[in-house]
Amino acid sequence: MTTRDIITAVPVAFRPDGALDVDGSRAILRYVAASGNEGAFVLGTTGEFPALTYEERGRLTAMSLEELSARMRVIVHVGAPSLSEVLALIAQAREAGATEIAVITPYYLPASDAALRDFFAAVSAASEGLDVYIYVYRKRTGNFVSTELMAELASLPNLVGAKVSEEPLEQIAAYRAVVPAGFELYTGADRDLGNAADFGAQGVISGVSSVFPKPFRALAAAVASGDPAAIADAQRAVDDVVETVAGDIGRMKTVYALMGIEGGVPRMAVETPDEQTLAQLRRAVDLYA
Repeated sequence: MTTRDIITAVPVAFRPDGALDVDGSRAILRYVAASGNEGAFVLGTTGEFPALTYEERGRLTAMSLEELSARMRVIVHVGAPSLSEVLALIAQAREAGATEIAVITPYYLPASDAALRDFFAAVSAASEGLDVYIYVYRKRTGNFVSTELMAELASLPNLVGAKVSEEPLEQIAAYRAVVPAGFELYTGADRDLGNAADFGAQGVISGVSSVFPKPFRALAAAVASGDPAAIADAQRAVDDVVETVAGDIGRMKTVYALMGIEGGVPRMAVETPDEQTLAQLRRAVDLYA
């Protein structure tokens, strides 16, 4: 497996009073559209989905497809704590024209393998005509898809892949060993783009690439070239931006502002970067934007 796709996890802009910033969100989408990355993952963790209303998710889904679908594939996250919400969001995404969706495991209450099996079976049944990605994020949801359960879920109709966040690449390899050959696996670990394919992944779904796509494009090109020196240089740049942004949505919004993009502010309880962090973000913009 040699693909190293970069799917950008896209932030959403909000105004200081917490209102959705439609113009700022559109500006972010247009920046992502020009990145050269293979796809976009919208309304996920980086998009602060738990803080969005049903109506806002519908509006942002339509806007994302409008701005991005001519340039890249678009995976719309439709996850929620309850199955009823997820089914409504699947219908909403389908009506907007989405063809690829992702569904995070239910969260807050613990879910057994049997409960997760029933949940994703219902998602599968409701997703005719859509490609569905299972979103595994144990550290945020408290629930995990075991290797054995992934093997079962991968056989369900319409379930075509998984995004796996904050798990070691060895877990990707364990999934790869039990799912069909065409089942797509993506790691949420930005810095692992270069070696994710060695563990059976198609690439990364990366929040940091939403603000700094160039180092990721350079790393993908360097790995494709096979030049060890170029790979090492490109990996250092990716490591630098990953460490500087640290997956922090507030830092991403600050980077947009430094680049002259009206990316708004977070809606959720996210710390504002201090002066030392701001200086590091400015340095990264000077080097990599």
